[in-house]
Amino acid sequence: MTGIVVHPTAIVASGAQLGSGVKIGPFCIVGENAVLGDDVELISHVVVEGRTTIGAGTRVFPFASVGHQPQDLKFHGEESRVEIGERCTIRESVTINPGTEGGGMLTKIGNDCLLMACSHVAHDAQVGNNVVLANYVGLAGHSIIGDHVRFGGICAVHQFVRIGAHAFIGAQSMIDADVIPYGLAVGNRARLAGLNLVGLKRRGFDRESIHTLRAAYRMIFSSEGTLRERVEDAAVMFKDAALVQDVVAFITADSDRPLCLPRAGSDEE
Repeated sequence: MTGIVVHPTAIVASGAQLGSGVKIGPFCIVGENAVLGDDVELISHVVVEGRTTIGAGTRVFPFASVGHQPQDLKFHGEESRVEIGERCTIRESVTINPGTEGGGMLTKIGNDCLLMACSHVAHDAQVGNNVVLANYVGLAGHSIIGDHVRFGGICAVHQFVRIGAHAFIGAQSMIDADVIPYGLAVGNRARLAGLNLVGLKRRGFDRESIHTLRAAYRMIFSSEGTLRERVEDAAVMFKDAALVQDVVAFITADSDRPLCLPRAGSDEE
């Protein structure tokens, strides 16, 4: 381990593991079971407790609290964990809680995520790579967030909700149902408002794939037949379309929550 810098006012427990190039700023506290990867930086007034691992290159800003006891009355001191990936940015006053026995014992955040000020990741949540939580976004326990999901500010996600990869959640939304991959959801309670076309184009999806996905979306969320029938038809008709198959697999997977649907009579796509 080389190049470690610890401010004199910081408290680092003897059991903590610090990688090369770690910087721990004024008034930070690092617990005995914490593991900080290479080049992690705690800017100031950061608390990292519990069995928490923070990946290389992640920066944590003042007053963030990572790894403290989850806000779950069923928690009874089990040795659960938090894992945060590489190159994440965790801004001021973010809170991240460890898992629980009832949820797999692990809260996990992927690589290259941005958690803006005052956002919250609850126990047993699973957050993918390249996810952005804007200010005051709250993820409830057991929620599952796919890669490249974007949240506008002041959103809340109900426990056990799944949000598929590349979805966009509009500001001030309450998400109490599963949002399909590539979907756009907004409102309280949120409804599906079409596809995240802007995000798809920005991330380089080709025109043909987007066009095919739009056609499948219209079929799946039309008013003819049952949802199951329409999904089955889309699975066959678009069997070679990877994006459509992602949506089909998401809808047909087991879930504890209902599916977020468009408003009745909506023609948004």
